[in-house]
Amino acid sequence: ECDQVHIDDVSSDDNGQDLSTYNFGTDGFPAAATSANLCLATGVRGGVDWMRKLAFRYRRVKEIYNTYKNNVGGLLGPAKREAWLQLRAEIEALTDSWLTLALKALTLIHSRTNCVNILVTTTQLIPALAKVLLYGLGIVFPIENIYSATKIGKESCFERIIQRFGRKVVYVVIGDGVEEEQGAKKHAMPFWRVSSHSDLMALHHALELEYL
Repeated sequence: ECDQVHIDDVSSDDNGQDLSTYNFGTDGFPAAATSANLCLATGVRGGVDWMRKLAFRYRRVKEIYNTYKNNVGGLLGPAKREAWLQLRAEIEALTDSWLTLALKALTLIHSRTNCVNILVTTTQLIPALAKVLLYGLGIVFPIENIYSATKIGKESCFERIIQRFGRKVVYVVIGDGVEEEQGAKKHAMPFWRVSSHSDLMALHHALELEYL
């Protein structure tokens, strides 16, 4: 219900209040967000009070992401950290190091002073941020560069990105779906299809040789 396209979409409703002692569990927001008519004494959904509480949550999510993007294990705690590392190792084995290959290309792009990685996903924003952290991709995707297309579609996300960075930069769309390919075509962006390991290797090779 409260999903946003971008982490800062409700920041204008944030009054900058110190949240160090704020109790998210008792501010009435969860009850307001889950009740059938989404309206309680705490304020109408979409009202000033309600939007401020929502903005607080997105600010907190941003803080957690930025604090733990290089230390996901610290966020999970020792027991879950071990299970997480084990699971990641198993996924890597089963997918023939797919993530490692992808991360090599993403890290190369991220290391350049004039390039950025931007993620456009059909996953809702909060689960998407969790997945990015769990896959160890927080180091190559700043939270400000993650967009959820759940509500507006990928093409509309592309338009937002163009508005933000301008038309004088080069955009390269990397993906395997029809939606991103069509969006890339509409905006005259080159599309690099990644549907196999060889595609990822070719992408990394092209980046290394600075063809991209």
